[in-house]
Amino acid sequence: MRRILLMGNPNVGKSVVFSRLTGIRVISSNYPGTTVEFTQGEMALEADKALLIDVPGVYGLETSCKAEEIAVKMIEDADAIINVVDATNLERSLHLTRHLLEKHVPMVVAFNMWDEARHQGIHINLEKIEGILGVPVVPTIAVTGEGIRELVKRLTDAPVPTFAPMSEEQRWTEVGRIVNTVQALTHRHHTFWDLLSDASVRPLMGLPIAAVVLVLSFTMIRLIGEGLVHLAFQPLFEALWKPLLLRLDGHMHPGGFWHQLLIGTLVNGQIDFVQSFGMLTTGLFVAVTMVFPYVLAFYLILGLLEDFGYLPRLAVLLDTLMHRMGLHGWAIIPMLLGFGCNVPGILATRMLESPRERWIAATLVSIAVPCASLQAMMWGVLGHHGARYVAGVFAILLLVWIVLGWVLNALLKGASPELIIEIPPYRLPSPRAIAYKLWTRIRQYFKEAVPFVLLGVLIVNVLDYVQVFDRMASVIAPVVTYLFGLPKEAVLALVLGFLRKDVAVGMLASLNLTPKQMIISVTLLAISFPCIATFIVLARELGLPGLLKSISVMILVSLLTGVAMNLIL
Repeated sequence: MRRILLMGNPNVGKSVVFSRLTGIRVISSNYPGTTVEFTQGEMALEADKALLIDVPGVYGLETSCKAEEIAVKMIEDADAIINVVDATNLERSLHLTRHLLEKHVPMVVAFNMWDEARHQGIHINLEKIEGILGVPVVPTIAVTGEGIRELVKRLTDAPVPTFAPMSEEQRWTEVGRIVNTVQALTHRHHTFWDLLSDASVRPLMGLPIAAVVLVLSFTMIRLIGEGLVHLAFQPLFEALWKPLLLRLDGHMHPGGFWHQLLIGTLVNGQIDFVQSFGMLTTGLFVAVTMVFPYVLAFYLILGLLEDFGYLPRLAVLLDTLMHRMGLHGWAIIPMLLGFGCNVPGILATRMLESPRERWIAATLVSIAVPCASLQAMMWGVLGHHGARYVAGVFAILLLVWIVLGWVLNALLKGASPELIIEIPPYRLPSPRAIAYKLWTRIRQYFKEAVPFVLLGVLIVNVLDYVQVFDRMASVIAPVVTYLFGLPKEAVLALVLGFLRKDVAVGMLASLNLTPKQMIISVTLLAISFPCIATFIVLARELGLPGLLKSISVMILVSLLTGVAMNLIL
């Protein structure tokens, strides 16, 4: 099967072209030995099938970062290349095109966002540039599918370019000459979208815009998530899954090892999906009913913001703050994902370039970013005391996030790279592209997150069966009582937070804690050990040494924060 590479700068519409060519039946995987992820799928090429590989977006092939190294290795085994170019930013895109022409692999160039170029008064002479490049050039509008059929047609007989290698200075000189030859600009007035685009990256207007966007986004996520939980997933679980479990329970010995492992503990003689803690009860219920609806809603909103073009602007806006924490602006994406579920938040740190950045980001997500289901429980147990108590917890988490990031940046050697991204124009998202991204991310969640939730429940059940938690509670009780000012009854909830933080927060509601004790306990649950699913993913992403360092930071931050809150409040 022929191997076709889809290559281009970030934010040139490559993913939309990919979905047009392959549909949504795709496979995401890491390049061997790295955390660099790519997507592949089958496309029709004449009467045969070809393997289309969506190469990570790069600006050149100088191998200055891991993504560029992987791109160069992929080219070695490629039969052809589809180079996606942003027609609205020809100079930037043609730099990569010039690199690819030197690799002597059959190639066709897609001038994507052709409609945007016309709207911006950019006129490109296709005959001239095709003659200069020596390969087919096809104008495309991927969001509508225009030009895609012609692109595939011309790919079948794409010629092998014969350009000789150049120095970087020569490449940029050549690119400038090409642009001056084939491109003409006409004046046009600024549109509303142009003005909004400019305002989005300027701190004076950008920060209020970011606040409004984030508040509206999380409000929608909460509404969609809660709606799916209460109107769809929970009723279906009760109606379809619970009868099967009751039948299984009737054939098992209550209190036995396998009953405890699969069903868990019966509450008043009944199966309770939240408190039973069996693999088939709480395990599946948490993964599918309590977490997945919020993850689904989060990925939907994230895809809309991403394709609309807002996320690159948010990254630029927050780049200075993130650099003070040893990261760059793109690290805000894992943080945002963590608000939906920490598991995909940890997985998203793969987009960061250095192990140092990935460790800092993953640690910050685990400690200071509450997931959607935990947020819902926080409102449930603190909301009746007043919104200021919930706001107080979020304020403390924000302070911990900033201070901890600053400290880690100061203590860890190394520097975070500069943020070099292309900011696309604002555009209406394509439903097809949104569906493709949503489907890909949902598949990733069920593939990489759900198994770890079940494994976590298995581990905790085994530990509980041999009474490890009881011993832990007796050891921790003095610390909880004297340092944090909490009653001994809160110990079990804090320990069980290792399994599910939101369930542990719910257990606090029955202890009649004072508002002060409730704020301290909820905050400690949020910043201490992540739930078991996140913990296992964290171990896999960071490795054993990185995991042990994160655990040390979590314990230290929890102790300092708990003591400080007990003294101050």
